Amino acid sequence: MSAKPSFGAKLRYSFENTLSKGPIAIIGWLAIISALVVFVVATIVYFMHLVPSNPEPKPGFWESVWQSLMRTMDSGNVANDGNDLGVSAAEKWMTRGIMLVATIGGIFIISTLIGTLTSGLESKLDDLRKGRSKVLETKHTLILGWSPKIFTIISELLIANENKRKPRIVILAAKDKVEMEDEIRSKFPNTKNTKIICRTGSPLDLDDLEVSSPHEANSIIILSPEETNNPDTYVIKSILAITNNPRRKKEKYHIIAELRDQKNIEAAKLVGGDEAALILSSDLIARVTAQTCRQSGLSIVYTELMDFDGAEIYFNSEAALEGKSYREVISLYEESTVMGLMRKDGSILLNPKMGTKFEKGDQVVAITEDDSTLVLGKQNPPAPDKNLISIGERTASGKERTLILGRNEKGSSIITELDKYVAPGSDVLVVSEDEASEEDIKVLQKSLQRQKVEFRRGNITERATINSLDVPSFNHIILLCYNHLDVQEADAQVLISLLHLRNLSETSGKQFGIVSEMRDIRNRALAEIAKADDFIVSDKLISLLLSQISENKHLEKVFKDLFQDEGSEIYLKPVKDYLVTGKPMNFYTVMEAAAQRNETAIGYKIASLANDAGKAYGVNCNPKKSDMLTFSENDKIIVLAED
Repeated sequence: MSAKPSFGAKLRYSFENTLSKGPIAIIGWLAIISALVVFVVATIVYFMHLVPSNPEPKPGFWESVWQSLMRTMDSGNVANDGNDLGVSAAEKWMTRGIMLVATIGGIFIISTLIGTLTSGLESKLDDLRKGRSKVLETKHTLILGWSPKIFTIISELLIANENKRKPRIVILAAKDKVEMEDEIRSKFPNTKNTKIICRTGSPLDLDDLEVSSPHEANSIIILSPEETNNPDTYVIKSILAITNNPRRKKEKYHIIAELRDQKNIEAAKLVGGDEAALILSSDLIARVTAQTCRQSGLSIVYTELMDFDGAEIYFNSEAALEGKSYREVISLYEESTVMGLMRKDGSILLNPKMGTKFEKGDQVVAITEDDSTLVLGKQNPPAPDKNLISIGERTASGKERTLILGRNEKGSSIITELDKYVAPGSDVLVVSEDEASEEDIKVLQKSLQRQKVEFRRGNITERATINSLDVPSFNHIILLCYNHLDVQEADAQVLISLLHLRNLSETSGKQFGIVSEMRDIRNRALAEIAKADDFIVSDKLISLLLSQISENKHLEKVFKDLFQDEGSEIYLKPVKDYLVTGKPMNFYTVMEAAAQRNETAIGYKIASLANDAGKAYGVNCNPKKSDMLTFSENDKIIVLAED
C-alpha cells in the first residue's frame, strides 16, 4: 500500500492544477503574493513606527500600505528611505531594510504580474484579431469556406442588398481573419450598406460553427474547397454539422451547397433533405457549355438572368390574376416579362400551355429589374398587330460540326449534352495531348445517337496543330482546361489557343462560336470577350447561381428546368420564323407570335449589334412592351420553348 501524500505534496499538486488554468490563474496568484508583500511590509512599518520619509504626523496603517505599495511599484522611491533628520542609525537601517524587502518584492513579483498582464492582454487582442468571438448578427447571409468564388458571391450580394436595411454577410473559413478582411477590402473598398464580418474556424467543427450564428442566418452558402482531394466530403460534413446540430433551430434552414461529383448527390440529399439546394458544378458547366456554343448570344441571356445587375427572375403573388389564362397574363405587365408560374405547392411551370389557369395562391414568375417593378400595367395592353405575324415553316437545323480542344472530366458530359440538341449526322472532333482520352471517346461513341466522335492527338497551343484542323469548317468550338496541370498553367494554355482561334477567325473572315473554360475567375479578364458568341465559362457561373438561390430558394427549381433538356429551355430563333421583317411593331406583337407556337417570348437579339459590348452584344431581355421595334432577317427572338 502506497504512502499517503504529505500536506506539502497536496498543496503543491493543488497549486499546479490552478496554474494549468492559464494566464488568469497566474495573474491571480501573483496578485495575491504581491498584496501579501505590500501588507506585511506595511504592518511592520506601522507597528514598529518606522518613518520611511519622515511624514508628520506619524503614518497610519493605510498610509503605511500606500508607502509600501509605492516602493514595490517604483524602486527609485527607496533611495531616500532613512535619510531623514532626527532618526537614529538603527531606525535608519531598519527602515531601509524593510523597504528594500518591499522593493525587491516589487522587482520580482509585481514586475512579473505586470508582464503577465501585458502578455494576457496581448493574447486576448490576438484572439480578437483571429476572429474567435461569436457573431451577434441575425437575418444574415452566412458563407462557409473560402475560394475564389467568394468574391463574385460578395459582389452579387452587395447589389442584392442595396434596398435592404442593415444587411450583413458573415464568412467562416479556416483562414486568418485579417487576411480575409484584407483581401475583401482590396476587392471591395466600398461595401455600401452591407457589413462584412469574418471569423476564423472550421465549418466542420460544431463549436467553431456556433461562432458564425448559423441558426440566426437567412441563408447559408457552403463553398467547395479548392485544395483537397475530396471536396464533396467537406461539403456534406458541413451540411451535416448544420442540420444535425444539437442546438439547431426548429425552423428549416436555407442551405445552398456546391458539389463536384454526381455520385455524391444522393448522400448529400440524405443529409440535407429539403433544407439544402445542391448545385452540381461540373454538370451545370457542361450543360451551359453545350447550350451556349450552339446559340450566339445565349451566354449573354444566362448572365443577365443570373446576376443581380440588371433584370433577373422574381416571384410575386397577384390576386388579380386568379382565373386568368397564362396567355392573358403574359400581356398584363408592361415592364416585366412573365415566363411561368409557381403553384401553391411550390411546383414551377415554365412556359406552360397557354390555356393554363392561375389559381388562388399561385405566384407569377417573371423577369424584371427589381421586385418593386413586378407590377401590373396601369392600362389594358394594346392589341397585337396580327398582320405582322407570319407563322411559316421553321428554319430546319442542319448537321453541325463541333471542335473540342483540350480534355477534362466535363468533356464527355458536354458531348453527351450536345447529342440531345444537334441534328442527326453531326460530328465532334476532340484534340488533346491526353492519350487516355482516346479510349474514353471509343466508349462514349457507343452511347451517342446523333453524332460521331473522332479523337486526334495534338498540342492545342501550337498554331501548326490548329491550322491543320480546318477550323473554319466547324460550327462551334469549345476550349477545355487540362485538370492535371496547375490552374494558372491550364488557363494559360486555353488563353493561347483562344488567341490563335480569334486571329484565325479574323484572317479567314469566318465567325464561329467559341466557348472557353477558365478555372480561375481572375483570368477571365485577360481573355476579353470580343463578341456575343465568344463566351468564357468559369466558376463565375456557379457563384452567380449560388448567390441567386441564397436570395430565393425557389430559383433552384427555375434554373434546374432551364438547364435540363426536358421541358422548356431558352432558344434564340430567327425572327423570320415568327414575324414580317422590316416593319415597325411593339413587343406585344412579338409575344403573340410566339404564343401561337406555345412559346414565351422574353427578349430579342439584334444582329447588327453583335460586336457592341456597350449594347450587350445586341441582346435585350425583358424589353419594354410598348417600345417600337423593326427587325431584320438576321435578328433573333429569345423564347422559352420545348425544342
